[in-house]
Amino acid sequence: MNTARRLFLPYGGRRAAGSPSDAPALAAQDLCVRYPGADQPALRDVTIMVPAGARVALVGPNGAGKSTLLKSAAGLLPVVGGSLMVYGARPGSLPHRVAYLAQRGELDWNFPISVRRLVVAGRYPHLGWLRWPAREDWRKADAALERLGIRDLAERQIGELSGGQQQRALLARALAQEADLLLLDEPLNAVDAATREVVSTVLRDLQREGKTVVVATHDLDRLQTDFDDALFLLDGQVVARGAGQAHPHYARASQLNGRLEVTA
Repeated sequence: MNTARRLFLPYGGRRAAGSPSDAPALAAQDLCVRYPGADQPALRDVTIMVPAGARVALVGPNGAGKSTLLKSAAGLLPVVGGSLMVYGARPGSLPHRVAYLAQRGELDWNFPISVRRLVVAGRYPHLGWLRWPAREDWRKADAALERLGIRDLAERQIGELSGGQQQRALLARALAQEADLLLLDEPLNAVDAATREVVSTVLRDLQREGKTVVVATHDLDRLQTDFDDALFLLDGQVVARGAGQAHPHYARASQLNGRLEVTA
């Protein structure tokens, strides 16, 4: 196995509550993932290990495998080869501990629901079937809205929000879930500068609280400041790693004609 495909990270936060001391937040060995009906795998030969409390960036062009890796960890795509474990369990078996934030464009923003109701949906993994949110669930939803600076938008229909406000609402829903592992697909894509700073601050605070954050991003300029380490993906494989020059395998990347050029 090419060592460039392996990822071993230090972490600066406290271990998330309830994590076994020997179970990383995310671990894959020779992982292979294929979309239903596809001839070729979307991920292949991926071996990584992300300890609890790390902030990790997934970097690469569209189609590189970033979203596929996040969806697999969330239990939304089946593993067809190798192994993938989340806190020592199979993906999808710990819904209360894993929050997945899809790309903003994958949601129907015309759905007639308020921002507050969207955010309280993050509490559903804790509620189970046929249970309505209780006062404490609404309190946590409001606290998440406050943390993202959109408490005043709570009763607005989600389709009335700007792109940056929508992204904050989605992250607020993930925060309301109180998960230990957050899988975020392009949370900073096409957002305003104010939203970028708010989201970056919240992610940094989450790490201090012991949470693990894995983020798909195109923003190469903030890898050193916002992440412990980075995975560079291309054509479904991890081709390099390193968020900055402080790492022994620092990778430089640039977008050239829609492809990611990586040099060690």
